[in-house]
Amino acid sequence: MEVCKTFRLEAAHRLSGVPSTHPCSQLHGHSFRVEIYVTGYVQEDCGWVMDFAQIKEAFRPLHEQLDHRYLNEVEGLENPTCENIARWIWARLRPALPGLSKVGVAESPDAGCLYRGEQH
Repeated sequence: MEVCKTFRLEAAHRLSGVPSTHPCSQLHGHSFRVEIYVTGYVQEDCGWVMDFAQIKEAFRPLHEQLDHRYLNEVEGLENPTCENIARWIWARLRPALPGLSKVGVAESPDAGCLYRGEQH
């Protein structure tokens, strides 16, 4: 079973890996949607895989680092694409959520990514 908790954050960024003529090279902001997925077995005693409050608590320090920030100034996010944000979140969240299976990051209702960890 896979459960998901969704978070929202407001942040500004500019993409440093694109030509200066690309619109995303300019400072702009998004209402990001972050989805944290955890896989596990339904626990018989409580009937859930994990309490959503546990996911919220695990993500809280990362949300504080990202929400209402200029993402380019966050260490490790010098080029804050959706893909890089998802990998950044995964690396910091994985130790707190061993069942972490995916991190989704969307910068708009129709553009985003899903990260499942490094595929070997």
